[in-house]
Amino acid sequence: MPTTSHIEKHFTAGAMIRDIVIGMSDGLTVPFALAAGLSGAVSSTAIIVTAGLAEIAAGSIAMGLGGYLAAKSDADHYASERVREETEVIDKPNAELAEVSDVFKSFGLDEVEIAPILLKMRSKPAAWVDFMMRFELGLEEPDPKRALQSALTIAGAYMVGGLIPLSPYILVGRAASALVISVAVTIVALFLFGYLKGYFTGAKRIQSALKTALVGGLAAAAAFMIARAIS
Repeated sequence: MPTTSHIEKHFTAGAMIRDIVIGMSDGLTVPFALAAGLSGAVSSTAIIVTAGLAEIAAGSIAMGLGGYLAAKSDADHYASERVREETEVIDKPNAELAEVSDVFKSFGLDEVEIAPILLKMRSKPAAWVDFMMRFELGLEEPDPKRALQSALTIAGAYMVGGLIPLSPYILVGRAASALVISVAVTIVALFLFGYLKGYFTGAKRIQSALKTALVGGLAAAAAFMIARAIS
């Protein structure tokens, strides 16, 4: 009798998707708020474009560096914890085996069922350490290339996101007119980005789109009103 294969559909947002979300979120929001704020104080688009490009350059470098340091810290933390576990497996094997036993007990296994697993662990110290890293500490070995990839992805996403709200100021001479176009273009971009973010992260897409557009719009509105009040 033919059987139908069971296919499970799960989505796990990868590290690159997370980096794109981080970079694009700030890239769309911060330069948008800056340009809108300056539009409330000056009429020259040249000043806004210059300030906007400077902010995009500085922001992408800062965000990229932050991503690099965060990924590097994760790698360093994993390496130090692994060395500690390797030492404890040698120096405190009974205590480590008790921790392994506790992990399996949490899944409903009894001591009789766990005993042969502990014997296997003793004969395979590398696998034993792998098990402790994953199930005791909840740590996965990071990709050694992750730090540089994270930095470049976040910085690139920030630059792409930042050029969207700034582009009307590059193409239109009057700040007031450019502001209207920038608001429309950026709100649409924020909505679409929020929708895609919801898709890739498994959240409700429309809800994610509305939240992202609302946060970006509020940030720009606040910056515009502050700059208008000061000027």
